[in-house]
Amino acid sequence: MLLLKGDGASCGIVIGQLVVYNHCPNQIPHYSIEETENEIKRFQKARQNAISALQNIYINALTEVSEENAAIFEVQQMMLDDLDYINAIEDIIRLQKVNTEYAVNITAKKFAEIFTHMEEEYMICRARDVHDISNKLISCLDGKKTKQIYIDKPVILAADDLTPSEIIQLKSGKVIGLITAQGSANSHTAILAQALGIPAVTAVTNLLTNAIDNMTVIMDGSNGSIYLDPDEKTLTSMSEKIDCKHHREKQLEELKGKPNITQSGLKIKLGANISSTKDLIAVLENDADSIGLFRSEFLYLNNKKLPTEEEQFASYKIVAETMAGKPVVIRTLDIGADKNAPYLKFPPEYNPAMGYRGIRICLKQPEIFTVQLRAILRASAFGNISIMLPMITSVQEVQDVKIIFASVKTSLLQEKISFDKNIKLGIMIETPAAAIISDDLAKEVDFFSIGTNDLTQYTLAMDRQNPNLGSFFNPHHKAIIRLIAQTVENAHKNGIWVGICGELASDTSLTKTFLDLGIDELSVSPYSVLAVREKIRSLE
Repeated sequence: MLLLKGDGASCGIVIGQLVVYNHCPNQIPHYSIEETENEIKRFQKARQNAISALQNIYINALTEVSEENAAIFEVQQMMLDDLDYINAIEDIIRLQKVNTEYAVNITAKKFAEIFTHMEEEYMICRARDVHDISNKLISCLDGKKTKQIYIDKPVILAADDLTPSEIIQLKSGKVIGLITAQGSANSHTAILAQALGIPAVTAVTNLLTNAIDNMTVIMDGSNGSIYLDPDEKTLTSMSEKIDCKHHREKQLEELKGKPNITQSGLKIKLGANISSTKDLIAVLENDADSIGLFRSEFLYLNNKKLPTEEEQFASYKIVAETMAGKPVVIRTLDIGADKNAPYLKFPPEYNPAMGYRGIRICLKQPEIFTVQLRAILRASAFGNISIMLPMITSVQEVQDVKIIFASVKTSLLQEKISFDKNIKLGIMIETPAAAIISDDLAKEVDFFSIGTNDLTQYTLAMDRQNPNLGSFFNPHHKAIIRLIAQTVENAHKNGIWVGICGELASDTSLTKTFLDLGIDELSVSPYSVLAVREKIRSLE
């Protein structure tokens, strides 16, 4: 047995067979060219194709690892638009009169070396991004597809390192563990492995000199221990730890069907957040009371064109019927910022998080909004559906929506199409402005749902997707709690209910605080439902 140590990057203990993944980079061609401007055009065409490829990866990642983690691929798209990177490649083509592949390769090595020698972990991670986007560019130039990682059985994967694009291919169940010689606990490898639920250990010295295909391996993603070819005593000990984990999972399973009620008798609703109809299985398996947030924007992001009314209606109807009368809250189109559909051709923005997004798009382009409202209203005849508006900052915005909403209802009535005439209308509270005027907004709507992700970044004036701000970014900040408290007080004073659908809803260290404040509903990832239920039932 050989014990290797690394950085625990994603928790979990697994035992399995090892597969060593070796990168086999394509041979980079190097030749002279005469028509440099034609070569520049070739580069620009490949760059646009690479941006489109990364957009597709980003859209896939949104459904696999959440929008916060998928932002890695948004950053990569921005890097392909970086003028320093573009100019460096074009200068090499013009001055050295060489082919684009060679220019891209030289530029990637130069930029990656600069990032690697920086002190901050965030900047070091950019070195891997440079190689990733450059590989995309080269594959677009030669027409060859990027190498795919094909795994057909449950294995522990060992590699020198993996790019974000490679990691997003991995499926939990096939790859049950991930070990890399490079990286760190804060690297893209760690972040994406955590999001995919794959135990991982990074920065393992001497990994590839000792790792052999089909070798039995035990890895502990909590403390970074790797046992190659373990002895019987170690196998027995680690198997017992795995059994304890399974016992814990069974304990949570026993909470299915139990009410979300504290020991003193306080009840709270516990819903699930979903991005597509594929998530419904997890919702039912984890016994959520409702769907507290259906992110409808994924119907747009997963399309190459605007989804039709019929396409949207079909999805909403499936969700409503599957939930069989349980509440379903559909958030209207929340696109923009880090979620962009290329076919909409929105102009670039210097600060997209505060730009053309959410309800602003719906009010400026009512022809898009009207189609979605018709689809949701039609689906409301098949279940218990409510509508929720994102990025509201004023009473006027709600009133403008109501005018469009009334017009759509009238149109459906004239066409004799059934819908729930008493359908509820709510809003997201995700800006300080909305929280501060929540007393006025509560008079206009039937419920609030607090989006703590954006509320936190807007209140603290910090990009929540910037790892360099990790030591400053505090979602437990007293200002956030006070805004939530103010929102709850104003909602109840006006007779409406209020929930939380952001990531803080699943933070069990805050569950008691939220109940003390009077939150009526928590909506979390389907896989967090039972753990939050356990916490609620433990409170006195």
